Amino acid sequence: MKILTASQMQRIDRLTTERFGVPSLTLMENAGRSVVDFLSTRLAPLAEHRIVILCGKGNNGGDGLVVARLLREQEFKPRVLLFAEPAHLQGDAASNYARLITSGQAEIITNRESWQAISASLTDTTLFVDAILGTGLSKPLEGFLLEVVRDVNARFSAAEVLAVDLPTGISADTGEIMGEHMRADFCVTFTAPKIAHVFPPACDRVGEWVVNQIGTPMAALESDPTLSLNLTFRQDVAWVVKPRAAAANKGNYGHALIVAGSMGKTGAAAMAARAALRAGAGLVTVATAKSALPIISTLSMELMTEALAETEDGAISLHALDGTQLDKLVEKKSVLAVGPGVGGHPETAEFVRAFVNKYPLPLVLDADGLIAFAGRMDLFRQDVRPRGTAVFTPHPGEMARLTGKTIAEIQSNRVTVAREFSQQFGVTLVLKGFRTLIASPDGQVWVNPTGNPGMATGGTGDVLTGLTAGLLAQFPTHPVGEVATAAVYLHGLAGDLAAEEFGQQSMLAGDLLDKIPKAYKELTIDD
Repeated sequence: MKILTASQMQRIDRLTTERFGVPSLTLMENAGRSVVDFLSTRLAPLAEHRIVILCGKGNNGGDGLVVARLLREQEFKPRVLLFAEPAHLQGDAASNYARLITSGQAEIITNRESWQAISASLTDTTLFVDAILGTGLSKPLEGFLLEVVRDVNARFSAAEVLAVDLPTGISADTGEIMGEHMRADFCVTFTAPKIAHVFPPACDRVGEWVVNQIGTPMAALESDPTLSLNLTFRQDVAWVVKPRAAAANKGNYGHALIVAGSMGKTGAAAMAARAALRAGAGLVTVATAKSALPIISTLSMELMTEALAETEDGAISLHALDGTQLDKLVEKKSVLAVGPGVGGHPETAEFVRAFVNKYPLPLVLDADGLIAFAGRMDLFRQDVRPRGTAVFTPHPGEMARLTGKTIAEIQSNRVTVAREFSQQFGVTLVLKGFRTLIASPDGQVWVNPTGNPGMATGGTGDVLTGLTAGLLAQFPTHPVGEVATAAVYLHGLAGDLAAEEFGQQSMLAGDLLDKIPKAYKELTIDD
Protein backbone atom coordinates (compact mmCIF):
# COMPACT_ATOMS: atom_id res chain seq x y z
CA MET A 1 0.00 0.00 0.00
CA LYS A 2 1.28 3.46 -0.89
CA ILE A 3 2.40 5.88 1.81
CA LEU A 4 1.47 9.45 0.91
CA THR A 5 2.25 13.03 1.82
CA ALA A 6 -0.55 15.56 2.24
CA SER A 7 0.08 17.08 -1.20
CA GLN A 8 0.15 13.65 -2.85
CA MET A 9 -3.16 12.78 -1.21
CA GLN A 10 -4.69 16.03 -2.46
CA ARG A 11 -3.46 15.25 -5.96
CA ILE A 12 -4.94 11.76 -5.83
CA ASP A 13 -8.25 13.16 -4.64
CA ARG A 14 -8.34 15.61 -7.57
CA LEU A 15 -7.45 12.83 -9.99
CA THR A 16 -10.19 10.64 -8.53
CA THR A 17 -12.74 13.33 -9.27
CA GLU A 18 -11.42 14.69 -12.57
CA ARG A 19 -10.33 11.49 -14.31
CA PHE A 20 -12.38 8.78 -12.61
CA GLY A 21 -15.55 10.77 -12.08
CA VAL A 22 -16.00 10.22 -8.34
CA PRO A 23 -17.43 13.45 -6.89
CA SER A 24 -15.41 14.96 -4.06
CA LEU A 25 -18.62 15.22 -2.03
CA THR A 26 -18.99 11.44 -2.35
CA LEU A 27 -15.45 10.93 -1.08
CA MET A 28 -16.20 13.11 1.96
CA GLU A 29 -19.46 11.28 2.63
CA ASN A 30 -17.69 7.93 2.43
CA ALA A 31 -14.92 9.17 4.73
CA GLY A 32 -17.37 10.28 7.37
CA ARG A 33 -19.35 7.06 7.08
CA SER A 34 -16.20 4.99 7.53
CA VAL A 35 -15.43 6.87 10.76
CA VAL A 36 -18.93 6.17 12.05
CA ASP A 37 -18.52 2.50 11.16
CA PHE A 38 -15.25 2.38 13.11
CA LEU A 39 -16.83 4.10 16.11
CA SER A 40 -19.80 1.76 16.05
CA THR A 41 -17.54 -1.29 16.03
CA ARG A 42 -14.53 -0.31 18.09
CA LEU A 43 -16.25 1.84 20.73
CA ALA A 44 -19.57 0.04 21.03
CA PRO A 45 -22.02 0.65 22.49
CA LEU A 46 -21.93 4.26 21.32
CA ALA A 47 -25.12 5.01 23.24
CA GLU A 48 -23.04 4.96 26.42
CA HIS A 49 -20.73 7.71 25.18
CA ARG A 50 -21.12 11.44 25.44
CA ILE A 51 -19.63 12.51 22.13
CA VAL A 52 -18.15 15.86 21.12
CA ILE A 53 -17.05 16.40 17.52
CA LEU A 54 -14.42 19.08 16.95
CA CYS A 55 -14.54 20.44 13.39
CA GLY A 56 -12.18 22.80 11.59
CA LYS A 57 -13.01 24.89 8.54
CA GLY A 58 -11.34 22.69 5.90
CA ASN A 59 -12.04 19.29 4.42
CA ASN A 60 -11.09 17.54 7.65
CA GLY A 61 -13.79 19.53 9.36
CA GLY A 62 -16.13 18.56 6.54
CA ASP A 63 -15.44 14.90 7.34
CA GLY A 64 -16.33 15.65 10.95
CA LEU A 65 -19.58 17.32 9.92
CA VAL A 66 -20.53 14.17 8.01
CA VAL A 67 -19.76 12.09 11.11
CA ALA A 68 -21.98 14.37 13.18
CA ARG A 69 -24.89 14.22 10.74
CA LEU A 70 -24.74 10.44 10.38
CA LEU A 71 -24.65 9.98 14.16
CA ARG A 72 -27.66 12.24 14.51
CA GLU A 73 -29.47 10.24 11.85
CA GLN A 74 -28.84 7.19 14.05
CA GLU A 75 -30.48 9.10 16.93
CA PHE A 76 -27.28 9.80 18.82
CA LYS A 77 -26.83 13.33 20.13
CA PRO A 78 -23.23 14.43 19.59
CA ARG A 79 -22.27 17.99 20.34
CA VAL A 80 -20.66 19.65 17.33
CA LEU A 81 -18.10 22.41 17.85
CA LEU A 82 -17.15 24.33 14.70
CA PHE A 83 -13.90 26.30 14.93
CA ALA A 84 -14.83 28.77 12.19
CA GLU A 85 -17.58 31.09 11.13
CA PRO A 86 -20.03 29.13 8.94
CA ALA A 87 -19.72 31.82 6.27
CA HIS A 88 -16.00 30.99 5.96
CA LEU A 89 -16.63 27.37 5.02
CA GLN A 90 -16.12 26.50 1.36
CA GLY A 91 -16.83 23.69 -1.06
CA ASP A 92 -17.77 20.31 0.34
CA ALA A 93 -17.33 21.45 3.94
CA ALA A 94 -19.92 24.19 3.39
CA SER A 95 -22.28 21.70 1.74
CA ASN A 96 -22.03 19.34 4.66
CA TYR A 97 -22.56 22.13 7.18
CA ALA A 98 -25.80 22.99 5.41
CA ARG A 99 -26.86 19.34 5.57
CA LEU A 100 -25.92 19.09 9.24
CA ILE A 101 -27.93 22.02 10.55
CA THR A 102 -31.16 20.52 9.32
CA SER A 103 -30.74 18.05 12.20
CA GLY A 104 -29.49 20.54 14.78
CA GLN A 105 -27.07 23.39 15.21
CA ALA A 106 -23.31 23.43 15.67
CA GLU A 107 -21.71 25.54 18.39
CA ILE A 108 -19.41 28.17 16.88
CA ILE A 109 -15.97 28.81 18.40
CA THR A 110 -13.74 31.45 16.85
CA ASN A 111 -11.56 32.64 19.71
CA ARG A 112 -10.16 31.79 23.12
CA GLU A 113 -13.09 33.34 24.99
CA SER A 114 -15.74 31.33 23.14
CA TRP A 115 -13.73 28.14 23.70
CA GLN A 116 -13.37 28.81 27.42
CA ALA A 117 -17.10 29.46 27.71
CA ILE A 118 -18.08 26.24 25.96
CA SER A 119 -15.33 23.99 27.32
CA ALA A 120 -16.61 24.46 30.85
CA SER A 121 -19.67 22.43 29.84
CA LEU A 122 -17.69 19.51 28.37
CA THR A 123 -16.64 17.85 31.60
CA ASP A 124 -18.86 14.80 31.07
CA THR A 125 -17.46 14.08 27.57
CA THR A 126 -16.27 10.50 27.12
CA LEU A 127 -15.34 10.66 23.43
CA PHE A 128 -13.87 13.44 21.31
CA VAL A 129 -13.74 13.17 17.52
CA ASP A 130 -10.85 15.35 16.37
CA ALA A 131 -11.60 16.72 12.88
CA ILE A 132 -9.93 20.11 13.25
CA LEU A 133 -6.93 19.95 10.91
CA GLY A 134 -6.17 16.38 9.81
CA THR A 135 -3.43 16.53 7.19
CA GLY A 136 -3.74 20.30 6.84
CA LEU A 137 -0.96 21.31 9.25
CA SER A 138 1.89 23.34 7.77
CA LYS A 139 3.39 24.89 10.93
CA PRO A 140 3.27 24.31 14.69
CA LEU A 141 -0.01 25.03 16.39
CA GLU A 142 -0.49 28.44 17.93
CA GLY A 143 -3.22 30.71 19.18
CA PHE A 144 -6.46 29.46 20.63
CA LEU A 145 -6.32 26.13 18.71
CA LEU A 146 -3.21 25.34 20.72
CA GLU A 147 -5.21 26.05 23.86
CA VAL A 148 -7.96 23.73 22.64
CA VAL A 149 -5.45 20.93 22.17
CA ARG A 150 -3.88 21.53 25.57
CA ASP A 151 -7.28 21.49 27.25
CA VAL A 152 -8.43 18.27 25.61
CA ASN A 153 -5.14 16.63 26.51
CA ALA A 154 -5.11 17.77 30.11
CA ARG A 155 -8.56 18.81 31.34
CA PHE A 156 -10.40 16.01 29.55
CA SER A 157 -7.77 13.32 29.88
CA ALA A 158 -10.32 10.67 30.86
CA ALA A 159 -12.09 10.95 27.50
CA GLU A 160 -11.06 8.89 24.50
CA VAL A 161 -10.00 10.68 21.32
CA LEU A 162 -10.48 9.49 17.75
CA ALA A 163 -8.57 11.51 15.17
CA VAL A 164 -9.89 11.84 11.63
CA ASP A 165 -6.92 11.36 9.29
CA LEU A 166 -4.35 12.63 11.83
CA PRO A 167 -4.37 14.19 15.29
CA THR A 168 -4.45 17.98 15.16
CA GLY A 169 -0.89 19.30 15.42
CA ILE A 170 0.86 16.40 13.65
CA SER A 171 2.18 16.95 10.14
CA ALA A 172 1.31 14.30 7.57
CA ASP A 173 4.63 14.73 5.81
CA THR A 174 7.20 13.80 8.44
CA GLY A 175 7.79 11.42 11.29
CA GLU A 176 9.08 14.33 13.33
CA ILE A 177 6.93 16.18 15.85
CA MET A 178 6.45 19.85 14.96
CA GLY A 179 5.06 20.89 18.34
CA GLU A 180 2.19 20.21 20.71
CA HIS A 181 -0.57 18.04 19.29
CA MET A 182 -3.82 16.36 20.17
CA ARG A 183 -3.40 13.03 21.88
CA ALA A 184 -5.18 10.22 20.10
CA ASP A 185 -6.34 6.77 21.09
CA PHE A 186 -7.55 5.94 17.59
CA CYS A 187 -7.02 7.28 14.11
CA VAL A 188 -9.01 6.62 10.94
CA THR A 189 -7.29 7.66 7.74
CA PHE A 190 -8.39 7.26 4.15
CA THR A 191 -7.09 5.63 0.96
CA ALA A 192 -3.49 5.26 2.18
CA PRO A 193 -1.44 5.88 5.31
CA LYS A 194 0.49 9.11 5.60
CA ILE A 195 4.15 9.35 6.52
CA ALA A 196 3.29 10.30 10.11
CA HIS A 197 1.35 7.05 10.57
CA VAL A 198 4.39 4.98 9.68
CA PHE A 199 7.60 6.66 10.86
CA PRO A 200 8.75 7.53 14.37
CA PRO A 201 8.29 9.38 16.55
CA ALA A 202 4.97 10.54 15.07
CA CYS A 203 3.77 6.98 14.54
CA ASP A 204 3.80 6.51 18.31
CA ARG A 205 1.43 9.47 18.76
CA VAL A 206 -1.42 8.57 16.39
CA GLY A 207 -2.94 5.77 18.43
CA GLU A 208 -4.42 2.61 16.95
CA TRP A 209 -4.91 3.46 13.28
CA VAL A 210 -6.72 1.99 10.31
CA VAL A 211 -6.86 2.81 6.61
CA ASN A 212 -10.35 2.89 5.13
CA GLN A 213 -11.11 2.91 1.41
CA ILE A 214 -13.58 5.60 0.40
CA GLY A 215 -13.89 5.16 -3.36
CA THR A 216 -10.48 6.17 -4.70
CA PRO A 217 -9.62 3.75 -7.54
CA MET A 218 -6.35 1.92 -6.99
CA ALA A 219 -5.52 2.87 -10.59
CA ALA A 220 -5.25 6.47 -9.42
CA LEU A 221 -2.41 5.44 -7.15
CA GLU A 222 -0.77 2.91 -9.41
CA SER A 223 -0.68 5.27 -12.39
CA ASP A 224 1.45 7.83 -10.55
CA PRO A 225 5.17 6.97 -10.86
CA THR A 226 6.11 9.58 -8.25
CA LEU A 227 4.44 7.55 -5.51
CA SER A 228 7.44 5.46 -4.57
CA LEU A 229 7.00 4.81 -0.83
CA ASN A 230 5.03 1.72 0.18
CA LEU A 231 3.93 -0.04 3.36
CA THR A 232 3.98 -3.83 3.38
CA PHE A 233 0.75 -5.54 4.39
CA ARG A 234 0.28 -9.25 4.93
CA GLN A 235 -1.59 -9.57 1.64
CA ASP A 236 1.46 -8.22 -0.20
CA VAL A 237 3.60 -11.19 0.82
CA ALA A 238 1.02 -14.00 1.10
CA TRP A 239 2.21 -15.34 -2.26
CA VAL A 240 5.10 -17.08 -0.46
CA VAL A 241 2.71 -19.68 0.96
CA LYS A 242 1.11 -20.78 -2.26
CA PRO A 243 0.46 -24.56 -2.20
CA ARG A 244 3.22 -26.85 -3.39
CA ALA A 245 2.64 -29.36 -6.14
CA ALA A 246 1.92 -32.88 -4.92
CA ALA A 247 4.73 -34.27 -7.08
CA ALA A 248 7.31 -31.69 -5.96
CA ASN A 249 10.79 -32.69 -4.81
CA LYS A 250 13.67 -30.87 -3.15
CA GLY A 251 15.09 -29.93 -6.51
CA ASN A 252 12.05 -27.76 -7.19
CA TYR A 253 12.86 -25.38 -4.35
CA GLY A 254 16.41 -24.38 -5.00
CA HIS A 255 19.81 -24.87 -3.46
CA ALA A 256 21.28 -22.08 -1.34
CA LEU A 257 25.03 -21.81 -0.86
CA ILE A 258 25.91 -19.96 2.32
CA VAL A 259 29.50 -18.82 2.66
CA ALA A 260 29.77 -18.02 6.33
CA GLY A 261 31.42 -18.71 9.64
CA SER A 262 34.90 -18.83 11.13
CA MET A 263 36.40 -20.04 14.39
CA GLY A 264 34.50 -18.30 17.16
CA LYS A 265 31.61 -17.33 14.84
CA THR A 266 30.19 -20.70 13.88
CA GLY A 267 26.72 -19.92 15.23
CA ALA A 268 26.20 -17.18 12.64
CA ALA A 269 26.70 -19.64 9.81
CA ALA A 270 24.46 -22.27 11.38
CA MET A 271 21.61 -19.83 12.04
CA ALA A 272 21.72 -18.44 8.51
CA ALA A 273 21.66 -21.95 7.10
CA ARG A 274 18.84 -23.15 9.34
CA ALA A 275 16.82 -20.06 8.46
CA ALA A 276 17.23 -20.87 4.75
CA LEU A 277 15.91 -24.35 5.43
CA ARG A 278 13.04 -23.02 7.52
CA ALA A 279 12.24 -20.63 4.68
CA GLY A 280 11.66 -23.66 2.49
CA ALA A 281 14.80 -24.01 0.39
CA GLY A 282 15.15 -27.52 -0.97
CA LEU A 283 18.84 -27.79 -0.16
CA VAL A 284 21.33 -25.72 1.81
CA THR A 285 25.12 -26.00 1.78
CA VAL A 286 27.43 -24.09 4.11
CA ALA A 287 30.94 -23.38 2.84
CA THR A 288 33.20 -22.35 5.70
CA ALA A 289 36.72 -22.36 7.05
CA LYS A 290 38.03 -25.88 7.54
CA SER A 291 38.43 -25.58 11.31
CA ALA A 292 34.90 -24.24 11.76
CA LEU A 293 33.20 -26.94 9.72
CA PRO A 294 32.97 -29.70 12.38
CA ILE A 295 31.22 -27.36 14.80
CA ILE A 296 28.75 -26.08 12.21
CA SER A 297 28.00 -29.64 11.10
CA THR A 298 26.88 -30.57 14.60
CA LEU A 299 24.45 -27.65 14.80
CA SER A 300 22.07 -28.96 12.16
CA MET A 301 21.70 -32.44 10.71
CA GLU A 302 19.95 -31.14 7.58
CA LEU A 303 22.88 -29.08 6.29
CA MET A 304 25.50 -30.01 3.76
CA THR A 305 28.96 -28.53 4.28
CA GLU A 306 32.13 -27.76 2.36
CA ALA A 307 35.51 -27.02 3.95
CA LEU A 308 37.48 -24.09 2.53
CA ALA A 309 41.10 -23.12 2.90
CA GLU A 310 41.64 -21.00 5.99
CA THR A 311 43.88 -18.36 7.48
CA GLU A 312 46.03 -18.99 10.54
CA ASP A 313 43.21 -17.81 12.82
CA GLY A 314 40.50 -20.01 11.31
CA ALA A 315 38.84 -17.67 8.78
CA ILE A 316 38.29 -18.28 5.06
CA SER A 317 41.51 -17.70 3.13
CA LEU A 318 42.02 -16.11 -0.25
CA HIS A 319 43.48 -19.46 -1.26
CA ALA A 320 39.95 -20.86 -1.24
CA LEU A 321 39.73 -19.37 -4.72
CA ASP A 322 42.62 -21.51 -5.98
CA GLY A 323 41.79 -24.37 -8.29
CA THR A 324 38.28 -25.39 -9.22
CA GLN A 325 36.73 -26.21 -5.84
CA LEU A 326 34.50 -23.15 -5.73
CA ASP A 327 33.58 -23.40 -9.41
CA LYS A 328 32.28 -26.90 -8.79
CA LEU A 329 30.61 -25.87 -5.55
CA VAL A 330 28.68 -23.04 -7.17
CA GLU A 331 27.42 -25.27 -10.00
CA LYS A 332 23.67 -25.91 -9.77
CA LYS A 333 23.26 -23.50 -6.86
CA SER A 334 20.34 -21.07 -6.94
CA VAL A 335 21.58 -18.28 -4.69
CA LEU A 336 24.66 -17.20 -2.75
CA ALA A 337 24.59 -15.78 0.78
CA VAL A 338 27.87 -14.37 2.00
CA GLY A 339 29.08 -12.80 5.19
CA PRO A 340 27.60 -14.01 8.50
CA GLY A 341 30.48 -14.74 10.83
CA VAL A 342 33.25 -14.77 8.23
CA GLY A 343 35.25 -12.30 10.32
CA GLY A 344 37.26 -9.25 9.48
CA HIS A 345 40.62 -10.71 8.48
CA PRO A 346 42.00 -8.66 5.53
CA GLU A 347 42.55 -11.83 3.53
CA THR A 348 38.96 -12.93 4.14
CA ALA A 349 37.69 -9.53 3.02
CA GLU A 350 39.72 -9.90 -0.16
CA PHE A 351 38.21 -13.34 -0.68
CA VAL A 352 34.69 -11.95 -0.24
CA ARG A 353 35.24 -9.23 -2.82
CA ALA A 354 36.67 -11.66 -5.34
CA PHE A 355 33.98 -14.28 -4.71
CA VAL A 356 30.93 -12.04 -5.08
CA ASN A 357 32.41 -10.44 -8.19
CA LYS A 358 33.06 -13.79 -9.86
CA TYR A 359 29.75 -15.65 -9.79
CA PRO A 360 26.58 -14.17 -11.35
CA LEU A 361 24.00 -15.83 -9.09
CA PRO A 362 21.58 -13.81 -6.96
CA LEU A 363 23.42 -12.71 -3.86
CA VAL A 364 22.64 -11.87 -0.24
CA LEU A 365 25.49 -9.91 1.36
CA ASP A 366 25.47 -9.29 5.09
CA ALA A 367 27.61 -8.58 8.14
CA ASP A 368 31.34 -9.08 7.53
CA GLY A 369 30.56 -9.55 3.85
CA LEU A 370 29.33 -5.97 3.73
CA ILE A 371 32.28 -4.65 5.68
CA ALA A 372 34.56 -6.11 3.01
CA PHE A 373 33.20 -3.32 0.79
CA ALA A 374 33.27 -0.56 3.43
CA GLY A 375 34.80 2.44 1.75
CA ARG A 376 35.42 0.28 -1.31
CA MET A 377 32.10 0.12 -3.10
CA ASP A 378 33.98 1.02 -6.24
CA LEU A 379 35.22 -2.59 -6.17
CA PHE A 380 31.70 -4.01 -6.31
CA ARG A 381 31.09 -5.00 -9.91
CA GLN A 382 27.57 -4.15 -11.00
CA ASP A 383 27.96 -5.97 -14.31
CA VAL A 384 28.32 -9.44 -12.77
CA ARG A 385 24.62 -10.08 -12.21
CA PRO A 386 21.36 -8.47 -13.31
CA ARG A 387 20.58 -5.14 -11.68
CA GLY A 388 18.86 -5.51 -8.33
CA THR A 389 19.65 -9.20 -7.82
CA ALA A 390 22.28 -8.51 -5.18
CA VAL A 391 20.63 -7.92 -1.80
CA PHE A 392 22.62 -5.90 0.76
CA THR A 393 21.29 -6.12 4.34
CA PRO A 394 23.15 -3.56 6.52
CA HIS A 395 22.19 -2.23 9.92
CA PRO A 396 22.78 1.52 10.35
CA GLY A 397 26.37 1.06 11.52
CA GLU A 398 27.25 -1.04 8.49
CA MET A 399 25.42 1.42 6.25
CA ALA A 400 27.51 4.22 7.67
CA ARG A 401 30.69 2.34 6.83
CA LEU A 402 29.46 1.57 3.32
CA THR A 403 28.54 5.18 2.58
CA GLY A 404 30.99 7.19 4.63
CA LYS A 405 28.09 8.93 6.40
CA THR A 406 27.58 9.04 10.14
CA ILE A 407 24.96 6.86 11.79
CA ALA A 408 23.08 10.03 12.71
CA GLU A 409 23.01 11.08 9.05
CA ILE A 410 21.76 7.63 8.05
CA GLN A 411 19.03 7.58 10.68
CA SER A 412 17.80 11.10 10.03
CA ASN A 413 17.21 10.43 6.33
CA ARG A 414 16.75 6.70 5.99
CA VAL A 415 14.46 6.61 2.98
CA THR A 416 16.60 8.89 0.82
CA VAL A 417 19.85 7.19 1.83
CA ALA A 418 18.46 3.73 1.08
CA ARG A 419 16.95 4.77 -2.25
CA GLU A 420 20.05 6.60 -3.47
CA PHE A 421 22.40 3.77 -2.51
CA SER A 422 20.20 1.20 -4.23
CA GLN A 423 20.03 3.22 -7.42
CA GLN A 424 23.71 4.15 -7.45
CA PHE A 425 25.01 0.61 -7.04
CA GLY A 426 22.18 -1.37 -8.62
CA VAL A 427 21.42 -3.45 -5.52
CA THR A 428 18.34 -4.22 -3.50
CA LEU A 429 19.08 -2.48 -0.21
CA VAL A 430 17.60 -3.73 3.07
CA LEU A 431 18.31 -1.05 5.67
CA LYS A 432 17.57 -2.73 8.98
CA GLY A 433 16.15 -1.11 12.08
CA PHE A 434 12.77 0.08 13.30
CA ARG A 435 10.66 0.16 10.12
CA THR A 436 13.22 -1.74 8.04
CA LEU A 437 13.37 -0.38 4.49
CA ILE A 438 13.68 -2.36 1.26
CA ALA A 439 14.86 -0.16 -1.61
CA SER A 440 14.99 -1.28 -5.25
CA PRO A 441 17.00 0.30 -8.07
CA ASP A 442 13.75 1.43 -9.71
CA GLY A 443 13.32 3.89 -6.85
CA GLN A 444 10.54 2.06 -5.01
CA VAL A 445 10.96 1.73 -1.25
CA TRP A 446 8.95 -0.63 0.95
CA VAL A 447 8.54 -0.08 4.68
CA ASN A 448 8.21 -3.10 6.92
CA PRO A 449 5.72 -2.93 9.81
CA THR A 450 6.64 -6.15 11.66
CA GLY A 451 9.28 -6.68 14.32
CA ASN A 452 10.00 -5.41 17.83
CA PRO A 453 12.88 -4.28 20.07
CA GLY A 454 13.39 -7.82 21.37
CA MET A 455 15.07 -8.57 18.06
CA ALA A 456 17.95 -6.28 19.03
CA THR A 457 20.12 -9.24 19.91
CA GLY A 458 23.02 -11.01 18.25
CA GLY A 459 22.14 -13.39 15.44
CA THR A 460 18.82 -12.01 14.25
CA GLY A 461 20.53 -10.51 11.20
CA ASP A 462 21.94 -13.95 10.36
CA VAL A 463 18.42 -15.33 10.45
CA LEU A 464 17.29 -12.64 8.00
CA THR A 465 20.18 -13.50 5.67
CA GLY A 466 19.12 -17.13 5.61
CA LEU A 467 15.43 -16.34 5.20
CA THR A 468 16.19 -14.12 2.23
CA ALA A 469 18.44 -16.72 0.63
CA GLY A 470 15.88 -19.46 1.21
CA LEU A 471 13.12 -17.47 -0.48
CA LEU A 472 15.34 -16.46 -3.39
CA ALA A 473 16.20 -20.13 -3.90
CA GLN A 474 12.51 -21.04 -4.11
CA PHE A 475 11.33 -18.14 -6.26
CA PRO A 476 14.04 -17.58 -8.87
CA THR A 477 11.71 -15.81 -11.32
CA HIS A 478 10.06 -13.50 -8.79
CA PRO A 479 11.25 -9.88 -8.57
CA VAL A 480 14.09 -9.81 -6.05
CA GLY A 481 12.76 -6.70 -4.32
CA GLU A 482 9.47 -8.45 -3.62
CA VAL A 483 11.29 -11.53 -2.34
CA ALA A 484 13.40 -9.40 0.01
CA THR A 485 10.28 -7.59 1.20
CA ALA A 486 8.62 -10.91 2.00
CA ALA A 487 11.70 -12.14 3.86
CA VAL A 488 11.85 -9.01 6.00
CA TYR A 489 8.12 -9.24 6.77
CA LEU A 490 8.39 -12.92 7.78
CA HIS A 491 11.48 -12.21 9.84
CA GLY A 492 9.72 -9.48 11.81
CA LEU A 493 6.57 -11.56 12.17
CA ALA A 494 8.61 -14.44 13.60
CA GLY A 495 10.13 -11.96 16.02
CA ASP A 496 6.69 -10.74 17.07
CA LEU A 497 5.54 -14.30 17.67
CA ALA A 498 8.67 -15.00 19.71
CA ALA A 499 8.06 -11.86 21.77
CA GLU A 500 4.52 -13.02 22.53
CA GLU A 501 5.85 -16.26 23.99
CA PHE A 502 9.14 -15.26 25.61
CA GLY A 503 8.93 -11.51 26.14
CA GLN A 504 11.22 -9.03 24.43
CA GLN A 505 13.93 -9.11 27.07
CA SER A 506 14.43 -12.88 26.91
CA MET A 507 14.28 -13.42 23.17
CA LEU A 508 17.13 -15.13 21.36
CA ALA A 509 17.82 -15.22 17.65
CA GLY A 510 17.22 -18.95 17.76
CA ASP A 511 13.67 -18.28 18.93
CA LEU A 512 12.99 -16.65 15.56
CA LEU A 513 14.04 -19.86 13.82
CA ASP A 514 11.48 -21.79 15.81
CA LYS A 515 8.74 -19.27 15.00
CA ILE A 516 9.25 -19.16 11.23
CA PRO A 517 6.78 -22.05 10.67
CA LYS A 518 4.12 -20.24 12.68
CA ALA A 519 4.85 -17.02 10.79
CA TYR A 520 4.15 -18.87 7.55
CA LYS A 521 0.86 -20.10 8.97
CA GLU A 522 -0.09 -16.54 9.90
CA LEU A 523 0.16 -15.61 6.22
CA THR A 524 -2.50 -18.19 5.34
CA ILE A 525 -5.14 -16.76 7.70
CA ASP A 526 -7.98 -15.09 5.84
CA ASP A 527 -9.01 -11.58 6.84
